[in-house]
Amino acid sequence: MMPVEVLLGIAIGAVALLLLLVIKLKVPAYLALLIVALGTALVTPIPLAETVPTLIEGMGKTLGSVMIIVGLGAMLGRAIEVARGAESLATFFTGKFGVKRVVSAVTVAAFVLGIPVFFDVGFLIFAPIIFGFALVAKINPLKIGLPVASVLIIVHVALPPHPGPVAAAEILGVDSGFMLIVALPLCAVTCVLGYLAVRKFKLEGIEMLDSPAARAVKANGAQPKIGSGAVVGVDPKAPSAGLVSVLILLPIALIMAGTVGTMLIAKESIANTVSGIIGSSSVALLIAVIFAYIVLSRQQGWNAQKRSEIFEGALPLVAIIVFVTGAGGVFANVLVKSGIGSALSNALIASNMPVILAAFVIAAALRISQGSATVAILTTAGLITAPVAAAGYTPLQACLVTIAMCFGAAGFSHVNDSGYWIVTRYLGLSVKDGLRTWTLYSTIFGVIGFLLTWATFGIVTATM
Repeated sequence: MMPVEVLLGIAIGAVALLLLLVIKLKVPAYLALLIVALGTALVTPIPLAETVPTLIEGMGKTLGSVMIIVGLGAMLGRAIEVARGAESLATFFTGKFGVKRVVSAVTVAAFVLGIPVFFDVGFLIFAPIIFGFALVAKINPLKIGLPVASVLIIVHVALPPHPGPVAAAEILGVDSGFMLIVALPLCAVTCVLGYLAVRKFKLEGIEMLDSPAARAVKANGAQPKIGSGAVVGVDPKAPSAGLVSVLILLPIALIMAGTVGTMLIAKESIANTVSGIIGSSSVALLIAVIFAYIVLSRQQGWNAQKRSEIFEGALPLVAIIVFVTGAGGVFANVLVKSGIGSALSNALIASNMPVILAAFVIAAALRISQGSATVAILTTAGLITAPVAAAGYTPLQACLVTIAMCFGAAGFSHVNDSGYWIVTRYLGLSVKDGLRTWTLYSTIFGVIGFLLTWATFGIVTATM
């Protein structure tokens, strides 16, 4: 086993090399990620014979969960976009709430609707809404997309029924229902403060690369422009705001129903199994796409050829997202298999810092080192189980430590995180711009959440 210092040095060097290749030398991100992943595998303790299988495993694990939902999400978004449904919805709500409240309204919706939905699924569902509202209100899509993504990642890491917090609660002996009650107000306040902290950030100088966001804007003959209060008209043939809302809410409702069903129905029953299948992200999105295929085709008068062109045409538009996301998974898997994450977390445990601070820092360090928020949460939970038990915490204190740990996995999203590539590629951000926007946004939200939780922990402890 290599010394901890050597492993950490390799990790830092790998990330630095990746940034050099992508930002300075303009090497395509997909190619750069594979080159750096292979190089890292060769100089770490991964057995030489396991090098290629490790790369393939990383690609397979990532695309196994991402490829289906990205493809289906792209089809659903493309159909709504071509039918000008997002503009219809945006025009309706802009008229109701006013242009100045558009970003706030969409961000609040993301918080509520993101509770039962995985981060990447939620972002893909919200993508057409982001583009439509940006066009109608003449707002740069980044002004909406980045806060929405930030809210979704906070909900994803800290609120049950998402897998990370549920599993962490089980490992640490915290009731997941109690954790939801405690974490919900903390997440709500975190999102409000985080939004207030980032809404004044200057995004005017960022040039959007070719992406679904940029294409959605250009296809409608408009360029992103911040600060304009003009509202454009909507095509009279566009689907109603109500129909578009149904199309967007359908997969979310199915996922929520499936989640509740599996919790309430007897686990060994057929009904529980069926509920789990229908409520899975992939099946819920598939049902929504089929529904959109039938309803929008009839409403828009698309013939068989037109339908095929629209739905199949969505896949090439997200091909780069799929490939780069998969390559990010390859790099992340190499970092996990090499032992870099474990070495870092063990070093932090040995520092004897307060348990709640250690929980946050270890989760953040694992998030930085290997990319996956869920893996960071689960690994940290296992590492701090003994310190939490030894501290003799009350159920509320243990719950707050768990939530603080989850917030540690919210921020610091960068090039080894598949979610980083989904957000940046959809919004047309270069690697450099992604690091100074999405990485910064996610970190600000995560740190605010932790500070709120730590302050609450202090108050609870002081009143005992």
